[in-house]
Amino acid sequence: MSELTHFNAAGQSHMVDVGDKHSTARRAVAEGRIRMLPATLETVRRGDHRKGDVLGVARIAGIMAAKRTSDLVPLCHPLALTRVEIELELETDPAAVYCRATVETRGPTGVEMEALTAVQISLLTVYDMCKAVDRGMTIDGVQLLEKAGGKSGHWRREADRS
Repeated sequence: MSELTHFNAAGQSHMVDVGDKHSTARRAVAEGRIRMLPATLETVRRGDHRKGDVLGVARIAGIMAAKRTSDLVPLCHPLALTRVEIELELETDPAAVYCRATVETRGPTGVEMEALTAVQISLLTVYDMCKAVDRGMTIDGVQLLEKAGGKSGHWRREADRS
């Protein structure tokens, strides 16, 4: 990765031309978590939150966000996604909701931004649904774990960098 591809020869930002790139299977995995008070986590666990099923709504929000990434990130290409999976797990020590998003497509460009966006919006949705009882929640650790496909091939985050 020797150059920033979103700048032309004159240094102006532009959308990268992927028209001549080969269509290949692409996959990206990202993660993050939202930390909260134990009582807030218990409300999410019980499923009796007055706004409804927090994890179910967050899962749908993440899927929708992955599909709309090009509307949010100015230089992203609109992609026909073939799979978006959002995994949400409750963690007790410390109290948190962990999110992992896997996004796939077959096309000329990768889906890293879609996976990262899916995680962020899933976690923001948890915040939105629980903010009335816990405004101190913190979203952290959002990062790309793995990407596969395309000319650059496979990349996986090193354990000591996470």
